[in-house]
Amino acid sequence: MQAANADVLLDLEEEEEEEEEEEEEDGETVLELNQVIIPTYGTVPEQQNLHTPEWADFDNKPDSLFFSDGQRRIDFVLVYEDETKKMTHKRIDRKKQKVLDEKLVFVKVHAPWEVLCTYAEVMHIKLPLQPDDLKTRESAFNWFTSLFRVDENIIKPEQEFFTAPFEKEHLSNFYIQDKDTFFNPATRSRIVHFILSRVEYATKNNVKKFGINKLLDSGIYKAAFPLHDSSFRHPSTDPACPSERYLLYREWAHPKNIFKLQPLDFIRKYYGEKIGIYFAWLGFYTNMLIVAAFVGVGCFLYGCLTKDNCTWSQEVCDPNIGGNIIMCPQCDKVCTYWNLTSTCESSKKLCIFDSFGTLVFAVFMGIWVTLFLEFWKRRQAELEYEWDTVEYLEQEEQVRPEYEAQCTHVVMNEITQQEEHVPYTACGKCIRMTFCASAVFFWILLIIASVIGIIVYRLSVFLVFSATLSRHVNGTQAIHKYLTPQTATSVTASLISFVVIMVLNIIYEKVAILITDFELPRTQTDYENSLTTKMFLFQFVNYYSSCFYIAFFKGKFVGHPGNPVYWLGKYRNEECDPGGCLLELTTQLAIIVGGKAIWNNIQEVLLPWVKNLIGRYCADARSEKIVPRWEHDYHLQPIGKLGLFYEYLEMVIQFGFVTLFVASFPLAPLLALFNNMLEIRLDAWKLTTQFRRMVPQKAQDIGAWQPIMQGIAILAVVTNAMIIAFTSDMIPRLVYYWSFSVPPYGSHSSHTMKGYINNTLSVFNISDFRNASKPSSPWFGNQTTCRYRDFRYPPGHQHQYEHNIYYWHVIAAKLAFIIVMEHVIYFVKFIISYIIPDVSQKTKSKVKREKYLTQKLLHENDLKVVKKTMGKIADKIIKGVDSTFRPKSE
Repeated sequence: MQAANADVLLDLEEEEEEEEEEEEEDGETVLELNQVIIPTYGTVPEQQNLHTPEWADFDNKPDSLFFSDGQRRIDFVLVYEDETKKMTHKRIDRKKQKVLDEKLVFVKVHAPWEVLCTYAEVMHIKLPLQPDDLKTRESAFNWFTSLFRVDENIIKPEQEFFTAPFEKEHLSNFYIQDKDTFFNPATRSRIVHFILSRVEYATKNNVKKFGINKLLDSGIYKAAFPLHDSSFRHPSTDPACPSERYLLYREWAHPKNIFKLQPLDFIRKYYGEKIGIYFAWLGFYTNMLIVAAFVGVGCFLYGCLTKDNCTWSQEVCDPNIGGNIIMCPQCDKVCTYWNLTSTCESSKKLCIFDSFGTLVFAVFMGIWVTLFLEFWKRRQAELEYEWDTVEYLEQEEQVRPEYEAQCTHVVMNEITQQEEHVPYTACGKCIRMTFCASAVFFWILLIIASVIGIIVYRLSVFLVFSATLSRHVNGTQAIHKYLTPQTATSVTASLISFVVIMVLNIIYEKVAILITDFELPRTQTDYENSLTTKMFLFQFVNYYSSCFYIAFFKGKFVGHPGNPVYWLGKYRNEECDPGGCLLELTTQLAIIVGGKAIWNNIQEVLLPWVKNLIGRYCADARSEKIVPRWEHDYHLQPIGKLGLFYEYLEMVIQFGFVTLFVASFPLAPLLALFNNMLEIRLDAWKLTTQFRRMVPQKAQDIGAWQPIMQGIAILAVVTNAMIIAFTSDMIPRLVYYWSFSVPPYGSHSSHTMKGYINNTLSVFNISDFRNASKPSSPWFGNQTTCRYRDFRYPPGHQHQYEHNIYYWHVIAAKLAFIIVMEHVIYFVKFIISYIIPDVSQKTKSKVKREKYLTQKLLHENDLKVVKKTMGKIADKIIKGVDSTFRPKSE
């Protein structure tokens, strides 16, 4: 196989515009490329000349990460397809073929010491000054956490250093024991990618074409990636390769490690801070879910243990109470009268979730989410210090090359009072922002339209199910016990809603990227934050809208049988079961969360695995050979442009389900815990085995996801309070127990729940049906009334079918409950946020100590240089004085 070895950087136009000059030297094919200076848009005043790339055959060392000389490390690999090169120009051993695809050319890139030093200074990369001598106090829980940590004899802890932004002038101040290891592989790859992303390769019509990304998008280059350092199945046979990928797979990604703590420092060393901070956040979130899951299971068990004492459910199932209650039809014409006992099973299930434990759990989760966010801030601050990202955004982050290339307008910087180039004027920026906001708003309206379509489906298909799954008064058929029209409508609508959500996600992803590209953010962090905000707004409406509809709108505005409310003047509003819509909300959550988890695992894990499996099968069918590391990596799946965006999005959407609607499903944290324990290992397995190595990137925090989760936490208090008040029947039951079960409204001598069902179902005279809504099926029995779910005066009352006093008591109690619950939880959240500082005192002290020692070290070194220089000058002066005043010999 042939690979062009370039010591520094390559002209990225070589296969398009550059003339190739080939010559045979000692049987080797050498490709001469012009020496080109890589422009960096004014960031570097001088640039080293390029070394001449040359063709080289594979040396039968599949695990080697070095050039054939064994000295120069391969920092990056570019792959292109050479259609013009003839087979005679390729040295291929047919007996032991080295190439899967004979047209592929692998360009191996090496950055020498001078280039690394130059760009480390340009990029403000922090590098070691001296070993960290700060003593750390061990936690009292170290003996416990050591049981779950990775064995330090297998993955040794990284040595800690004091660091400072690199400067070539102060090279002697830095801790350089070996020039080959001073810049670790991740840093070397970052520097090379930084240069490749900014190199200009053409100018057409005064428009610059630059960067490896555009060449990849246009198909000129097939791939560009840093190398994995070994196979994940076995250690490298090359003693110079550390086999970090193998160790990560064995001690982190393998399913056997599901209960182990993650080696975060090792992950950060291999993949960079951006990957490291994601897994740190995901691990921290999963650990916090343990407490929430424990409390949620406790509340669920409380509901299971107390369901047999649920008086109102017993009344529904009692043939002498519920069996004698005939309910009014829930739709026009095709629906018939039905017996209340047909909802017996659902009422028993509802007792598990609609209990006092639900209220306790909702309050607990409002406090838990605050603790999670506050403690994560502290943990994030610790990682910022340990991983040298405390001042990253201010010092290191570079302008995006796409932004830089469009800087054609000159403006005055308000701070420096100097001219600087920007891609658009203030007016142009306003136009861009207006266009982007309008596009996002349009797509959100499109989602709302799809939600309305689902609602119309629910209203129309309910008529069909009511006709085909008619619940007769006797209710003896076994299928009617479980498959009611409401259940069938809810399940099918949830499935359709899930499919619509997935389809809209695929479309909007591309739209959101186009909108953000047009917006032209300045830095990569700005780009990701802007895209995150757009995507989450869309996903929020997409995923949660159906849940909001069931929780807060369904069954709330239905009128009464004699005067029902219609959607769009045609479709009669849905009604809830006599027990409320809480169980239906739980069903909706289970289908969306479960379906989403299955879909994401198929899309993120199964598809890359199948693609790689097919690729390996095709490769094995063509040849039996020794394949070099760069060719192995090329046939892995590439990481998408958005990187970890979808991993964060998946978890934050789950975070929303766990917090926003937890009052309807206390087992949600437990399911999220199981999912996340698996998700960590699946993501790790995917990164280490199925994907090419990502270009290591710096990241200070989790970006825009932090304020998004804070917004969800605030909204969760309101939604859970409203679910308990308006979706569950807890407040009406409490009002009945304390006020309407005893005089003057009730007839019982003491507070009780007996008679609750009869008291909360209003009476309707069947003769008052309108012709448009009168059921077409015949009426069984001699009864003249039916019952419906509402608090209204009976027929014959002077205010018949108007809301009664019970209704107003319940409304007042619901509003009071929401106000009290919100204020109590918000007050506790405020106290917790105030008590728990974002940065621990220990971390603050470490940061101050490091700054002090760094400044002291640099000052002392500079002082030594000054003293040395001044000493030489003083010696010269003294010698000059001595020679001037020395008496002349007679």
